[in-house]
Parts: sequence; structure tokens; C-alpha cells
Amino acid sequence: MIRAIPVRHYGRWISGVVVLALVVALVYAFAQGNVRWATVPEKLFDPSILSGLGNTVLISIASMALGLVLGVVFAVMRLSKNPVTSTIAWFYIWLFRGTPVYVQLLIWFNLALIFPILNLGFYKDEMTQVMTPFLAALLGLGLNEGAYMAEIVRAGIQSVDEGQTEAAHALGMKQTQTMRRIVLPQAMRVIVPPSGNEFINMLKTSSLVVAVQYPDLLRASQDIASTSFAVMEMFFVASIWYLVLTSIFSVGQFYLERHYARGALRTLPPTPWQKVKANLTRFSNRKAVA
Repeated sequence: MIRAIPVRHYGRWISGVVVLALVVALVYAFAQGNVRWATVPEKLFDPSILSGLGNTVLISIASMALGLVLGVVFAVMRLSKNPVTSTIAWFYIWLFRGTPVYVQLLIWFNLALIFPILNLGFYKDEMTQVMTPFLAALLGLGLNEGAYMAEIVRAGIQSVDEGQTEAAHALGMKQTQTMRRIVLPQAMRVIVPPSGNEFINMLKTSSLVVAVQYPDLLRASQDIASTSFAVMEMFFVASIWYLVLTSIFSVGQFYLERHYARGALRTLPPTPWQKVKANLTRFSNRKAVA
């Protein structure tokens, strides 16, 4: 009988030991640093931190919703055969993708320097009263996100075969009905994954709203750091909460992608709990055989 001897991969063991040693060295360096680690759990559930956390979630969801609506509108405009609407959509995408979101936030927040009075005919007020930190943050983040979402939605719409649109028109559906009932539901499989990444990125990009004095998580951490002199500790607190938020919404993104993959895959990807059950079953079977 031939006895098969598995090939030994010494390089894997060496690289694993090197990486583990670097991680241990990094942890040891931070442990020996001038950091008051007890302050981190102490301030983790501070009322002002939790209030800033709620504002971060609020502005992220509101900005993403605005960006999604604008993305769908401008994607349809970009694909339109009307040269005026397609040109306007192209200009919007070019403008907001080509300028930093930080600069856009500052422009909206300082809009009173250009228009001291907002006069809409039926409504008139000072711009400083209208352009609140929340509104400046919403417009700055939402309009910028709309430009990126427009390209994501456009790619999703173009991924649907043109025969679907032709068949819908043959059944007597109008253009709007075809887009809403036929094209967009199928395009969601392509739109959801990058959209989820954009929302997770929005959670982190929302920290820029500190420039417009919006009381988000980072602003709350900075306020506490300015009075307690625990600067790095409060940055660690903010980082922990950002990691928690991105982890929670990453799980939601997984299940949303899984939902829209039902019509394209024969077997859906296993959920984390299904993977755990499969590994436990495999382990118990091996133990029983042994």
C-alpha cells in the first residue's frame, strides 16, 4: 500500500509565528504606553457618548436615504435619451464626486456668507437660522452620497438584460412601471452589495460633520477629552463604537444580500449560525468515528 505523507508547509508556520509576534509586540507597546485604560470602559456608556452615538446613526441613515433616492433619480436621468436630463445628471455626478465631502460640508455650513436671507416667496428667514448643523450635515453627506449611488444604481440597471424591458413594453407597461416592477427588483442583486459598503463607509464618513458643529459621536468624544484630558482614551472609545456600528450593519448587509440572491442562486450562502451548526455536526461525526 502507498502511504500518503502530506507536504509540510514550513513557510506557513514561519509566517504565522512572525505575524503573531508582531501582534504581541503591538499589544505590549500599547499596554506600556501612557494610556489610562480604566477610562475607556468608564466612558464607554457616558450619556453624552450615547447621545452622540444616536446622532451618528441618525445622520448616517438620513444621509444614506437621501443619497439612495437621489441615486435612483439621477441614474434614470443619466440613462435617459433626453440630452438635457442626461447632461444634468452627468454634471451632478461629476461635481459632487470630484470635490471632497469635507469641503462640501463647509460650503453648506457657510452658505449664509453668500445668501444672508433665504427668500422662497412663501418662506423668508435668515440663512443662519435655516442652515442648522443637522441640515448642513444632511445636505453635505446626502448630496455627495447621491452621486456615488447614481453610478451604483446605473450599473445595476444596465446589468438587467434589455429583453426584460422589451417584454414589459410588449405587455403594455409604461416606462415607469417597467422600471419599478421589472428592472429595479432584478437590479437590486447588483445594487445591494456596493450600497451596503457605501452605508458602512457613511458611518465612518459621518465623523466629518464635526466641522459643521453637529453633535455626533466624535464631537462628544472630543468634548469629554477637552475637560478630562483623556484624549487618546476618548478616541479609543469612539473607535470601539464605530466598530460596533459597522459590525452590526455588516450583518444586516449579509442578510439583505442573501435575500436578493434568492432568484439568482440555486443554493443560498449559509448563515453564520448554519456554518456553526455544520462545523459542530462535522466535529461530532469525526469524534464518533474515532
